[in-house]
Parts: sequence; C-alpha cells; structure tokens
Amino acid sequence: MAKSIFIRRPMTENTLTDNIQQLFQRKITERCSAVISTDGPAELTVSLEIRPGIGCEGFCIEDRGTGEITIAGNDERGLLYGIGKFLRTATFSDGELTPGDWRGVSVPEKPVRGIYFASHFHNFYHDAPVEKIEHYVEEMGLWGYNVISVWFDFHHYNGIEDPEAQTMLERLRIILRAGQRIGLGACLTTLANEGYANSPEEMRADWTAGHDGYHYAPHGHYHRELCPSKPGAVDTEMRWVAERLEAFAGIKFDYIWLWPYDQGGCTCAACAPWGANGFLKMAEPQARFYRERCPEAKIILSTWYFNHFIDGEWEGLAAKFAQKPDWVDYLLVDDYGDNFPAFPLAHGAPGGLPMVNFPEISMYNCWPWGGFGANPLPRHLQSLWDASGHVLSGGFPYSEGIFEDINKAICAQFYWQQDKPALETLREYIAAEYSPEVVEEVCAAVEILERNIAREQEVIGDEKCFVMEKTAGADEAFALLSRADAKLPANVRASWRWRILYLRGLIDAELAANGFHSNDRTEAAYQELTEIFHVQEGMFVVAPPTREALATKDRNLNF
Repeated sequence: MAKSIFIRRPMTENTLTDNIQQLFQRKITERCSAVISTDGPAELTVSLEIRPGIGCEGFCIEDRGTGEITIAGNDERGLLYGIGKFLRTATFSDGELTPGDWRGVSVPEKPVRGIYFASHFHNFYHDAPVEKIEHYVEEMGLWGYNVISVWFDFHHYNGIEDPEAQTMLERLRIILRAGQRIGLGACLTTLANEGYANSPEEMRADWTAGHDGYHYAPHGHYHRELCPSKPGAVDTEMRWVAERLEAFAGIKFDYIWLWPYDQGGCTCAACAPWGANGFLKMAEPQARFYRERCPEAKIILSTWYFNHFIDGEWEGLAAKFAQKPDWVDYLLVDDYGDNFPAFPLAHGAPGGLPMVNFPEISMYNCWPWGGFGANPLPRHLQSLWDASGHVLSGGFPYSEGIFEDINKAICAQFYWQQDKPALETLREYIAAEYSPEVVEEVCAAVEILERNIAREQEVIGDEKCFVMEKTAGADEAFALLSRADAKLPANVRASWRWRILYLRGLIDAELAANGFHSNDRTEAAYQELTEIFHVQEGMFVVAPPTREALATKDRNLNF
C-alpha cells in the first residue's frame, strides 16, 4: 500500500508521453487521495518507459527493486495500454493505492481495435458535455482500443454550411482529437450514397421492394440518398465527399469506411443487387479519392445487411472481387442478431481481404436502447466471437452510449487476446470498476440480467408497459446487487458505472413483481438514468421510458 507515488517520466519524452502520463496521474487521483509526485521520494515509484522490441503496441509490467514498478511500452500506445492494465489490477482506498500482482509482457493479437461512437438521436455522444466524452475516449484507450470512429450523419441537414451541421462537425473533431492526444487513431464512417435533406429529388435512390429481386425495403432509408445510375448523382456525391473531408482538415485518418445500408442503398433495376452493383459504382470512386487525399488511410468496405433485402450480394461481390481489388484494404463483416454472416465463414472473404467485425453491443434484444440501464452481454458476445474471431483482424463495436460499457471492455479484450474469455474480462472489469470484494455477487447478477434482457412494449390495460420475455431470478439479481452495494466504498456506489448496473437490477425486479407496470421506484430510476446518459432531449429509442417520454416522445428514427 502506498500513500505517496512518484511517477518517473520516460527518458524519451514527447507530447504523447506527457499526455499519457497526465492521464495516468488523473486516473489515480480520481480513485484515491494518494499524493502524486513527479520528483520523488515516495512510498511507491512507478517508472514509465518506451522500450522498443516488446512487440507492436505491447507492454511490460515488472518489479524493479523494493517499492518500484516499471511500466514499459513498445511505443506510446503500448505505454497507454500498460497503464490501463496497471490501473485495472490495482486496488484503491481513500488515501492509498495497492498495486496488483500482474507482471509480464502482453502484446495485442488483432491490429484493428476500434470503437464506433454513433452521435445521433440526441444520445450520449450527441448531447453530453464534450469534456465527458473526451474522458470516455481516454478510458477506451486504457482498455486497449487503438482507433475512434465517428460518422457525420448528414441526412437531416441542408448542406454542410447548415449551422447545425457545423456544430456537429466541431463535436466530432473534438472527439477525434481527444483520441489523437493519447495516440489513438481516427476513423471516418461514411455511407456511399448518403444525401442531405435537400438533395436533388431527380437524383434520389429508389427504396421500394417487390421488384427487381427486392423482397424487403432497405432498413433506415431516409429517401434522400442518391442513385448512382441517375445523371449527375455520382458527381454530386463526390462533391459532398470532398467538402466533408475538407471539414476534417487537420485530422489524420487511419481508416475510412464505405457503407452500403442502414441507411443507404438503391433498389432500382440499374443498381440491383445493390451490394455488388450500385454500391460499388458509388464506393470505388470515393475510395480512390480518399487514397489520393489520405494515402495513409486504410479503406474499409462494409457488407452490413448483405443478402437481407435481395439475394446474391455476397455471391456477386465475390465474383467482382475474384482478384483482390486495389481500392479496398478491409471488409467489414457482421450482422444484427445471433449469427455471424455465413458466406465468408464458408467461402472466405471476397478478394481474400482481411475482415473486421461490427458487433452490436447496444440494441440487442432491448428497446429503447439503454432505457433500462446497463445491458451486459458476455455470453452473447462470447458465442459470436467463438464463431468468427479466428477469421477476423479486429473490429469496431457499435455504440449508442455508455450503457454498454461492460460490452466495450469485453470486445476490446477479445481483440487484444483472441482466447480471453468474456467472463474473465467481466471479472476484471468488476474488480477494477467496483471492487474485488463483489466479483462473485456481480457476476451472478450479470448472468441473470443478460438472460432477462429481452423485452417489448405492450399496452396492458390503459398503460404502456415493457414486458420482459423472461423474469426468472430478477429479484435474486437485485438482491445480489444490493448486497454488493453495501460493500462498496461511497465513491464507487455513487459512480455512474455502478449506478447504471444497480438501477438495471432494480428496474427488472420491479417490472417482474408488478406485472410489468411502472411505479414510483422505476420512474425514479428512469429519471436518474436520463440524467446519467444526458438524454433529456433524446429520441425515444435512446432514452429511458419515463412517464413523460412515453407520453410525448417520437418513436421513429427520423429527426
């Protein structure tokens, strides 16, 4: 145990190492009142080093004499990740830090370890104070992520000069810069045929089904998207691509996505099947433009929702990519639900391209997303990873807020070490964010909460209720969380990470006991979650179902 800590800076100091060292110091002072010194002496010395040769982005934690520990990174990112491991394995009391006993070398196995922040619908990333999002970006880095992805969703703006568009662009730049300050990469998410609210009507894409092989209309289509087969549409889209990239001047992008669906797509005969035809007509010139302007950026072509609305997209892409294309570096491959896409598992990736995933950690089996608190999904994520992890080079979990914080940690550690079980990461998370003393109770509660996650809105009597598909053990889960709550120090009990899990247990127990009707306890919980998530203006899909929300908020996904 140490009441004073001397942090010895790396010999090779630069802006990145300075920022990482300051983050380290701040994270300690947030957890305890131990005195931090940068010139010694102290009860504990933590020496920070850059030591090439460990392995790309890897780190080493080792003892160096009595009262001294070294955290060495192969590079600046490795140092960041080593600090993250040190913090997760340490324990904190009011005035003391006790280092954990983890020692050794750790090097990430997957090169692409990204997280995608969806900044729309007035969710956390859209409306929370930017300082909170900047700190959250840093915490993603401490867990092992190496790139932050954002999307400038512009379907509701009248051009890039729209004042609201400019406000969003500035928020996205702030988020990306927060990552770059500690060495994380930046990724720009784009839709291949996205359109502004005032896009030319004569260039707009078809979105209807029942013709040209389309048996379903594409999800999330806003009817502003462009059709590449219509005169002027590709040129118009390329102009928007150029001005969007200019809006991010000064941000070095490591990855750029090109997305087909949800939103996006065109169902006309000239574009069908979209994923292997019209999509590529839009995507290839954009990719080549990005290659010219951002030669260091890797192009990721998404296959999200392939073969959902029309058959033959996977097979058509494989035929088009019979030879590896020179304008794509990765394929993004995933799907919503319980199964990874079958085609690449059976036949390999089209073009032999490396693949990254896009795990759904926010929406799975629950609506509104995050409306009931934390949604830990260790067993679900483990089953998907077991099926696909061996063919992946990493991925980008899809995040709608902070309610799936546990899921982010699980995915980050899958990418770091392919065979690390989700339950092992869950235990590490609980010990680090709550207390080692509550690991067993919280693990048991999480198992029940995951089993009971599914629910749907129904009208019972004259009340809008959320009916849980399963309720067994809901009271037990809340009892376990209540016992854990009594063991936690006051600062942890009040922390948002604990509150969103505790409130989830409370809400489930109350709904199960009261025929799914809300009451004053659930209403108070929903109100607290609304404050934590900063979704006072959030659309219904991203906001807790308070009485006011049920009475007034729009249920669709449009602005």
